[in-house]
Amino acid sequence: MNITRHISLEDEYVEKLKPYVEKNGGNFGAAIRDMINKADNRNAKINSSIIDLPLFNWILTEIDDKLLPPEILDEFIDPDMMNSLDKLERYLNLRFAELKWDACVSLKFDNDMFPGEIIIEVMGEHHKLKFIASMLAQYLVKNSLKQAPLEIMSVINSNDAIKVEFSGSNKIDALRSLETFFGKTDELINTVKSRPDFWKSLVNRHLLSNYNMVTVHRNFYEDLMAGKVPAAEITIEDLAKKPIKEIPLLEMLDYIKEVFESSRIVDRVEIEKDKLILFHNYRNKEAVEKLKKSSAALLEANGHLYDAKSTANILILTHRADVGMKINEIVESLKKSNNKLDQELLIFLGFLKGLKDMPDIHLSLTSLGGRIGKSLMHEYEKENSITQWNLEKFQKALQNIDSRIHRESEWKFDGKDLLYTIRKCNLASENNEFNTYICHTAREVFKGALNYAFGNKAELSIKHLLTHGDNFCEVVIKIH
Repeated sequence: MNITRHISLEDEYVEKLKPYVEKNGGNFGAAIRDMINKADNRNAKINSSIIDLPLFNWILTEIDDKLLPPEILDEFIDPDMMNSLDKLERYLNLRFAELKWDACVSLKFDNDMFPGEIIIEVMGEHHKLKFIASMLAQYLVKNSLKQAPLEIMSVINSNDAIKVEFSGSNKIDALRSLETFFGKTDELINTVKSRPDFWKSLVNRHLLSNYNMVTVHRNFYEDLMAGKVPAAEITIEDLAKKPIKEIPLLEMLDYIKEVFESSRIVDRVEIEKDKLILFHNYRNKEAVEKLKKSSAALLEANGHLYDAKSTANILILTHRADVGMKINEIVESLKKSNNKLDQELLIFLGFLKGLKDMPDIHLSLTSLGGRIGKSLMHEYEKENSITQWNLEKFQKALQNIDSRIHRESEWKFDGKDLLYTIRKCNLASENNEFNTYICHTAREVFKGALNYAFGNKAELSIKHLLTHGDNFCEVVIKIH
């Protein structure tokens, strides 16, 4: 039965009815019925889930920096409301009033249906502000992705208000901004929930060992077990989402600090401008030496040369920009030069003679030798039209280089392994004075040449190194 009545409403209630009138195509009676039905449903839900205010505030605190599940968000705010931000603002304020949340939302935008810029301001009770701002930010970002993605540009927080600014962007940056500003722990919590037994076990082991556990990438551990000097390149590249050579130095130092401390490779990392200070508790000298070489190698892979010094339980890595610039200058000269191998060797030998004026650059010389060795082999490869290396070709290349720098060497090839013996090395001895740095650099040149020709297929075993009073150096090369 339909009953017709004449009623009068104050402007305040007419304003509240507007979203329902618009939704029902201007039909005022249908709008009132819709509002009454929804109010009944909501009251039923609200009355069945009333909770104590301190408990509610605690729940809001516990879900801080965590995003709502999409289905819950859609239940609270209809995705279709995104079609008109003006309607959305009125709907939200009506909804919060019904829930008695003491919150007010203001939306400013450049276009009601297809916004490129939005500023939302949430005012009200302090405990609810962050949650409401997070929920609205998630709603706007999520429902803008299909047409014109909105990225969160800034969040300004005060005691009684939060202002969030959005701007047109792309899908990746939009979702990333949501995580940055409002979902910092979202991925963490979801990850732990996906494998609770694993994470509980891992946390317990860290607690029982008083955080003396070390958690590293499988490749890092494999290198360690194989007796190699491991590096954390893969972990850092995963974090940076770009190749290690493309990471700026200061950003690289921050990544090293994050990886080394979180994996517990060291206890603490301090950064002083471009200097790195590692605090550790390793007692074994060989372990400290591997840590030193690993850290320097990691930075060298980033394109920067560092030297390391150990003092008690501290490792200090100092940036050698001067050496790095000189090495880069030589390498670039070798690459650009139209001269042949003779000229390149002259440049290299000239630099070696100047090493006695550069104290304490042991680790930098490792990089120098490797890079020079690769450059020399590359030039020899071009001169001799080599397309694929084998031990016989490698032997001829080294014999050629040795003859030009007046180094006396012998080669023995049994069809499988190559024995390389240096009987006299003018590089390592100048005026009968043994030069450790020059010897080390020359040895690294050999390793660089071997790496260029065979990569990780070559295995180098050192049988004897030239030292004071000795007259020969001997290595065995195996190809897998």
